[in-house]
Amino acid sequence: MRIIAYIVIPPILYILRSLKDKRYYVGYCSDLQTRLKYHNEGHVPSTKNRRPLVIIYFEQRRSKIEAIRREKEIKSYKGGNAFKKLLMSEKTEYSSDG
Repeated sequence: MRIIAYIVIPPILYILRSLKDKRYYVGYCSDLQTRLKYHNEGHVPSTKNRRPLVIIYFEQRRSKIEAIRREKEIKSYKGGNAFKKLLMSEKTEYSSDG
């Protein structure tokens, strides 16, 4: 009998900030550094003309469904006090260089 094992990588919800226009992008992925590189290389249509981007916030979620719900929640209060409070809670900046 052959056993196949799967490694489940919990999704990461992230917020990017454009250094060009100072706007935000909210998304989720399984590999944050690779995803940031993908954004900064211009492969994502919604951020292609807003490069460079930096990660300013991220949080690991237990499942893809949970990540999608959290993404929608954050987008629902984008720009408001709840969004600003979230960014102030754990501000973290990463670049695709390192």
